[in-house]
Amino acid sequence: MIWRHLLVLSAAAIVPVPAMAEPGLPDAAQVAAALDAHPSVIAARERVSAARASADARAIGPHEFTFSGSYVRRDIDREGRFDEFDTQLTRSFRLPGKARLDRAIGQHEVEAAENLAEDVRHQAALVLAGHWWDWLEASAAARVDAQAVSNLERALAAIRRRVELGDAALLDADLAEAALGQAQIMATQSAGEALLARGRLETHFPALALPPEAPDVPQPEAEPAMLEALRDLVLANSHEIAAAEALARASGASAERARLERMADPSVGIRLFSERGGEERGAGLVFSVPLGGGHRAALANEAAANASAAQAEATLARFTVRETADADLAQANLRIAAWRRARAALDAQMSALQRLRRGHELGEIDLSDLLLGERLTHEAFRTEAVARAQALRAITRIRIDSHALWLAD
Repeated sequence: MIWRHLLVLSAAAIVPVPAMAEPGLPDAAQVAAALDAHPSVIAARERVSAARASADARAIGPHEFTFSGSYVRRDIDREGRFDEFDTQLTRSFRLPGKARLDRAIGQHEVEAAENLAEDVRHQAALVLAGHWWDWLEASAAARVDAQAVSNLERALAAIRRRVELGDAALLDADLAEAALGQAQIMATQSAGEALLARGRLETHFPALALPPEAPDVPQPEAEPAMLEALRDLVLANSHEIAAAEALARASGASAERARLERMADPSVGIRLFSERGGEERGAGLVFSVPLGGGHRAALANEAAANASAAQAEATLARFTVRETADADLAQANLRIAAWRRARAALDAQMSALQRLRRGHELGEIDLSDLLLGERLTHEAFRTEAVARAQALRAITRIRIDSHALWLAD
């Protein structure tokens, strides 16, 4: 029978693949290596190193020793020529409280950079999962279409044999050949889409070793309670929220630092001089301090406004992540329900097809009606395969967003 092979194919598709670390997913160690090698993840790690270096610089402070000096050869009438010099060594010092705030700003910025790096890895994992399921979904559809072509080829051969024996009309052969042509077009398109999806995955994640053929898509398994728990973990484990809160703390410390900066840091140093060829020599202390004005006040106001904006952005990040968590849960439930309906529709279509075949064998059903049933069964198998992949895609997404898959904190 034409669709018996597809039924076997569909049943085999829901059997877990033992070669995979998890059914339908690539090996976790290979995924980790692929994510580590992704340019966005590498760039994020370097930004963490830059943030740590910036924190070290803040802790040390911007002030350094400054050496200045002058040499003059003076010529005085009737007195002669004299060598004179003047040297000065000065250094600015941070007023109390500024060094503590500089260290706090650096620590918060490092924390933000680390969380942003983890979030970049998170986004790279979502991209990898998206490309992976694009490949598996397209390949599953291509396998269904290829099986349909094979089955219709055998059906056409059988009908042509019946025509030769005078047991069928030429019209039946024409109808079967037309159905085969349509199936071949669909199979060619789906095979091309599978190749494109594989190429996209290989391009973005060359470190991920792909099997020669896409693994079969397993049966979705996710209890509602498990999905609810994953939804809560999306909020609890969000690096996006942690990064926004760390940036808000850094902005708050920067605002306090700018307020203290309205009183500028003083400079203290020593001065040595020699005049009239050494006849006059001296040493002393020098002191200077900039007198702050409207410019420093404006900078302090700017920093305070930026701190308020950062607090609002942290609140927005919590809203965004909550929306993501709710959307992930809704999408997973929706896709699982859609797959179950598609599976039930497939079972019903297979039952109808068996009745059509029996009616055709008894001469009660025309070949055109039977071919329509065959086409509808093909579409039912294809819809079920795509729905199965989309359900697994949604489950994978909520697992990644909750850090239950591929992301170890």
